[in-house]
Amino acid sequence: MVRRWAWVGTFVVGAVLYLLVLAVLTDTSNPNLFPTMILLGALVVPLTFVTFAAGRGGQWLIDGPTLSGSLVFGGVIGVVVAGLLEYDAMRRLGALPMLGVGMIEEAAKLIVPIALVLFFGHRYRHSIGTGIVIGVAVGTGFAVLETMGYAFVALLKSGGNVGAAEETLFVRGLLSPAGHAAWTGLTCWGLWRFVVEPTGKRFLAFLGLYAVAVALHTTWDGIGGLITYVVVAAISIGLLLFGLSRARRDDSREPAAA
Repeated sequence: MVRRWAWVGTFVVGAVLYLLVLAVLTDTSNPNLFPTMILLGALVVPLTFVTFAAGRGGQWLIDGPTLSGSLVFGGVIGVVVAGLLEYDAMRRLGALPMLGVGMIEEAAKLIVPIALVLFFGHRYRHSIGTGIVIGVAVGTGFAVLETMGYAFVALLKSGGNVGAAEETLFVRGLLSPAGHAAWTGLTCWGLWRFVVEPTGKRFLAFLGLYAVAVALHTTWDGIGGLITYVVVAAISIGLLLFGLSRARRDDSREPAAA
């Protein structure tokens, strides 16, 4: 029960810390608090979602180093590789279509999950649910770094207006679980199903889920607007929760997981 409802405590503690920093920053105008505000604002909701996903089943409790390592290294490596590839593609091809952005970013976020499977497969290959939570953590790390970047740019463009950065943090932080976290969780669902049972059919299913994640990503970036965000968010979260439910059922059948 503690593990299942830990996300509530994560959100409450994170929100209190963020509001405390924001209040002190507003009262003192101390610029040294800007990085702390941006970090907490970008992290609270995504970290709450990771805790929520990790507590959905009892079969795949992930240790702290794996979860935090996936979040940090997955996010950093994903952002760096995606940024480099997108820059090179834009330099050679001109304006990079949104479809290209989705394909590059969704592929870049798979680097750390694939590395975990290749080098530490004996620890992670037995549980599909583990793979989904790792994917959610990697996507969360990617989203947090992106949100921090956008908030910092908003702060600079507004001449140091805290309200502009706060608005960016609120919107992107609130939407991030339905974005990168859910999309990477979906692709890792397909990846781990193939890893647990490496058949041609499951490999095609993995490619299909990767294509779904790219399509959702492209729709989100390319069309935009409140209606688009609501529809894509509902589909993304719905598919992810369905994947977690199926993974819990599939893992219960695995002797290794038991």
